[in-house]
Amino acid sequence: MSHFKNAVFSHYSLPLLLLVTAGVLRGHQVGQAADRPNIVLIMADDMGYTDIGCYGSEIETPVLDRLAGNGLRFTQFYNTSRCCPTRASLLTGLYSHQAGIGLMTGDRGYEAYRGDLNRRCVTLAESLGLAGYQNYMSGKWHVTRHTGPEADQSNWPLQRGFDRFYGTITGAGSFFDPATLCRGNQYITPVNDPEYQPKSFYYTDAISDNAANFVSDHLKQRSDDPFFLYVAYTSAHWPMHAPQAEIEKYQGVYDKGYGPIRKKRYEKAIQQGVLDKRWAMSEGAVSWENFKHKEWDISCMEVYAAMVDRMDQGIGRIIDVLEKQGALENTLVVYLQDNGGCAEGYGRASNADKKERFDFKPFGPDDLQTKIWPPMQTRGGQWVRTGPETTPGGEDTFVAYGVGWANASNTPFRGYKHDGYEGGISTPFVVHWPAGISRNQRGGVIHDPTHLIDVMPTFVEAAEGGYPTEFAGQEIQPMEGKSLMPTFSGKTLQRDAPVGFEHHGNLALRDGRWKIVSAYRRDQPTRWELFDMEADRTEQNDLADTHPEKRREMVGKWQAWADRVGVQPWPFKNKPAK
Repeated sequence: MSHFKNAVFSHYSLPLLLLVTAGVLRGHQVGQAADRPNIVLIMADDMGYTDIGCYGSEIETPVLDRLAGNGLRFTQFYNTSRCCPTRASLLTGLYSHQAGIGLMTGDRGYEAYRGDLNRRCVTLAESLGLAGYQNYMSGKWHVTRHTGPEADQSNWPLQRGFDRFYGTITGAGSFFDPATLCRGNQYITPVNDPEYQPKSFYYTDAISDNAANFVSDHLKQRSDDPFFLYVAYTSAHWPMHAPQAEIEKYQGVYDKGYGPIRKKRYEKAIQQGVLDKRWAMSEGAVSWENFKHKEWDISCMEVYAAMVDRMDQGIGRIIDVLEKQGALENTLVVYLQDNGGCAEGYGRASNADKKERFDFKPFGPDDLQTKIWPPMQTRGGQWVRTGPETTPGGEDTFVAYGVGWANASNTPFRGYKHDGYEGGISTPFVVHWPAGISRNQRGGVIHDPTHLIDVMPTFVEAAEGGYPTEFAGQEIQPMEGKSLMPTFSGKTLQRDAPVGFEHHGNLALRDGRWKIVSAYRRDQPTRWELFDMEADRTEQNDLADTHPEKRREMVGKWQAWADRVGVQPWPFKNKPAK
């Protein structure tokens, strides 16, 4: 409650405000854990719409499937199509531009593109902390441009509301020796961490185990207080790294290539109710028959599946702690992904010709991995290999799984990470909360269009808290989204405004059944496509020419949204003076 005196609340009724004030004056945190739910927010990295079992996948995800079976699956939930802006929006309840991270974590000079969370927003942890929650985070932060051991830490997790943190400050990297690994505000290595020394280090396991430890410690030491836990996996972002035992589980599964997997996922997702059979599957991106390195690509997808499988197992360990302590019934668990399947080519070309330029020595226990992508050596001093001659999986490899499998991950949609098409911005969204979801809704499917901006108001309402209009002496922007709580009892979500998108010049707007998309093309004028999402969510039939008035109306709405949140034309023409 340390910032309470600097916060002015909105959305409070007078009686509730008096109750909150009385709780503070008594010196106690507001409310009791028994009254309000614990909240666990889980986000995966670079995964497509049908990459988990309950959305159509062949990958084994029994824990997520179980949560969905006793909870809710949202079929039209949107992210921002890229890691940093998604995290900024998720954490703040604002569009990423409003939070200062419209692009990535570089400073582009414009307020919407500073690459650092601004002070005109509050994080989920800051907001829930005002309501008496203890806040924990395990995993990938990636919402600040200040990342070095001596960097400004004002936008690190502990300075943005979290009470305990284990994870990485930046984005992707080795799963066996992640760069920017920290415990609290202190840089560590897998070797010198005083609190966590497994027999073998694998970052996905480390995220899971530390998250489970945070929950266990809380339930033992502060069981009268509710908690918020943010678990941000780097699975299944490149490089394709996984323990051999999980890789072997998927041998033979992908031998027939992209097409059969896409077909099976499409059919399963229709049966599961997350896709409408009216929506035709998009065209395949790569010809399996003409691909030169089939065995290599098969290995890539085997490792990718193993990464997802291992993550699900780790989620299971977090759920087990809650279940054994009798806390699962009143814990709101949410799972989602930061963007669609990734078609980036990192590690797809060979680097064998560069090996002779380097002479590596093993790292000492305190030596930090300085290269994020790709790291050029392992902790033991091995050269890190890339390209089709490299079987992925091991710590001395750095390979992405490529366009063909990204297309399969995004079945049945077109587009990928970065894009405004459904393949770039669509994510599974699973909600599990036995005490908060009506019995007749459990196992159900919600088709209302929803977005990252809806998470903050949902959590604030569930926590019986309030959202500040002022925090730490700064005016705070109002929440943009709608609470999802009505859907937990079977009500329809009514949006007040369209949902906008912009990333790297890729533009989109969703307004009810209609959506416009513009894919960035260098040196070409903006071209808007128009789609009827009820009839054609896979965006196969552009209606811009047959419905020009609707297209113009939608473009006008997008422009109004873009002007309001601070979008700048891409590529940036001039960097403004500071």
